[in-house]
Amino acid sequence: MTRLRLPGRPAGSRILGVGAYRPARVVGNDEICRRIDSSDEWIRRRSGIASRRFAGPDETVIGMAAEAARKALAQSGTQPDEVDMVLLATMSFLEQAPTAAPRVAHLLGARSAGGLDISAACSGFCYSLGLADSLVSSGHARNVVVVGSEKMSDIVDPTDRGTAFLFGDGAGAVVVGPSDTPGIGPVVWGSDGENHHMIAHDRTWLDARNAPGPWPTLRMTGPEVFRWATRVVPEISRQALRKAGVEAADLDAFVPHQANARIIDTAATSLGLAPHTAVARDIVTSGNTSAASIPLAMDQLLSQGAASSGGLALLVGFGAGLAHAAQVVALP
Repeated sequence: MTRLRLPGRPAGSRILGVGAYRPARVVGNDEICRRIDSSDEWIRRRSGIASRRFAGPDETVIGMAAEAARKALAQSGTQPDEVDMVLLATMSFLEQAPTAAPRVAHLLGARSAGGLDISAACSGFCYSLGLADSLVSSGHARNVVVVGSEKMSDIVDPTDRGTAFLFGDGAGAVVVGPSDTPGIGPVVWGSDGENHHMIAHDRTWLDARNAPGPWPTLRMTGPEVFRWATRVVPEISRQALRKAGVEAADLDAFVPHQANARIIDTAATSLGLAPHTAVARDIVTSGNTSAASIPLAMDQLLSQGAASSGGLALLVGFGAGLAHAAQVVALP
């Protein structure tokens, strides 16, 4: 009987580089408040957000993803022809087919790379990073580009008081490659589909086609989501720490999805983080950028020197689905 002959495989994978793209237009709370019954003070107190970025007509999910990925490739020293897969996490790309990732790969010059869109909303980056780790560690890919790219301004109703102030646009990317020692811990992921209605579009695209009415937009039951997130984030964070074999005190950074400053602070307190652990709060000037928020926040911590290359970071994604995921990584 002929058996498979498999080449030697790396011991693990690691993040080799990170890149970010932030749209030029800064939108302060005062501009948001012109269309909703709110105030700058109310938005800051409820979410911690002071401003966010909105993409212009020429700043697309694909274009922003490619710009962030180019920066990540440059930082990692990886050539486009060394990329075997592009994983693009997004919930705001408005074309079902063809998908966005192959077009991002083309723009990068990685023309032989596979391309796959990941639809896991605000958990999408962590889901994609878990898949990239598996692809590289198993030897099925040399290098994987993981991108979170969102144009949330396309799918949020600017007059909805519950969501209009929360979301922003942007893209963040990393390059995952082989490592002699593991640099990405086991992913802890799950979902609660029974409560999918807590973050959902108010109508389907089929409804929009068959009956006159408004453009489908995202809606959220804020208090219920807050209670769910403040329970789930510490739970999966502790699981990810245990699976990685580290303690909270070992963390150089805590990089949760930038959904709400109160959720971030509650989770950080619950985990009992050490004084030296940097807590990402990119939400203040970026808002909630869904799948892009974790790589954008990681890039901010590293560029500002708040976290060190090689240090351990706990990443936690959570959101619509209700999907969630977490893993401990070594920073690039």
